[in-house]
Amino acid sequence: MTSVTITGISKSYQAGVPVLKPIDLTIQAGELFFLLGPSGCGKSTLLRILAGLVEPDGGSIRFNGREITRLPAEKRRAAMVFQNYALWPHLTVFENVAFGLRAEGADNAKIRKEVADALELVQLADCAERKIPSLSGGQQQRVALARALAMRPDLLLLDEPLSNLDARLRDTMRREIRRIAKERELTAIYVTHDRQEALSMADRLAVMHQGILQQVGAPEEVYNLPVNRFVAGFLGDANFIDGTVTENGLFRSHFGEFQLAPTAFRPETGRKITAAIRPERIRFAAQKGAHTFSAKLTDRTFLGECCEWKFDADGLALEVTESAPPMRRIGDVCELEFDPGHLIALQG
Repeated sequence: MTSVTITGISKSYQAGVPVLKPIDLTIQAGELFFLLGPSGCGKSTLLRILAGLVEPDGGSIRFNGREITRLPAEKRRAAMVFQNYALWPHLTVFENVAFGLRAEGADNAKIRKEVADALELVQLADCAERKIPSLSGGQQQRVALARALAMRPDLLLLDEPLSNLDARLRDTMRREIRRIAKERELTAIYVTHDRQEALSMADRLAVMHQGILQQVGAPEEVYNLPVNRFVAGFLGDANFIDGTVTENGLFRSHFGEFQLAPTAFRPETGRKITAAIRPERIRFAAQKGAHTFSAKLTDRTFLGECCEWKFDADGLALEVTESAPPMRRIGDVCELEFDPGHLIALQG
C-alpha cells in the first residue's frame, strides 16, 4: 500500500490565473480518498499531476516518502481510469486489459494470469473474447478498471469514471469500485463532482473550490460539521441563518437563542456570524415551547419515503426534510424546533 504526501503543489495554465493554489495534503496508505468539487476547481489537474501527466509549477509529491515529482508517468506505478474509458474498439476485452502489460514487455504467462485475475475481480471473466462495441456502458467501465488493475499499481487514480453511466449502473459500480479497492488493499484517489458518490464511498474526502482545499475529513465529519458556507451548500441542502454570539456562547437570531454545535471554530462574543443547519435536523414540534418558532408552509416536494417542505419563517426561507410525512396543506402554520447541537457556526 502507498501513502501520498502532497506539499505546496501549484499549477497555472496561463500567467496570473492559478488552477491550483499551493496545496498540502496527506493520503494514508490503503485509503479510498475523494477529491470533490465543482467543474474547474482543480481536482482533475491535481489527479493528473499525481499521475505524471501534468507537470506542477511548484511543490513536491512523495509516494511512501519517496520523491516522485519529476518522475515520468510510466515509472510511478500509478494507473489511471479515465472518464471516457479510453478503450480500443477494434481489440477484444482481453487485449484491452493486456495492453499496458504488453507495453511493459511482460511475458505471455504473466499477461494471461494478470488479465484473468483482473477480469475475475471485475466479474467479466466470460467476456474476454468480446469486442468493446458489444459491451454495455457498465461493462466497458469494468474493462477500463480491469486494465488499470492488471498493472498491479501502487496507486489507483480515477477521474470521474462513472459520469457517463445511468443512475442504477452508477450505484452498482460505486459498490464494486469500493469492494475492489479494499480487496486489493489499494490506495485509490477518486475525482468527482457528485456528492452522493463521495459521501457513500470515501474513507476521507477533500472539498475543493477555486484551486483551494476547503475542508478535509471523513464524510460524516465534513457533512455534519462544514467549515464554511461553500462546503455546507456543496455537500447538501442547508439552511443559513444570520445571528450574533452571546456572552454565554449561544447563537441569538430572531428565532431565539440556540446552542451551537461544538467545533474548532469558536467565534468571539458579540460577533455576527452565519450558522447552518441541515433540513433533516429541523423537527416539527408537537406544541409551542421555549425553543420553538412558527413558520408558514409555502411548498412541498414529495419523494415517497420523505418530503421536502419549504417554509417562510418571519421572512427567512427554510427547508425541512421529514421521513414518513403526513398530509399537510400549503399555508398551514407549523411549530418547528432545532435539534440541539446541530447548528453549525460557519467561518465564512
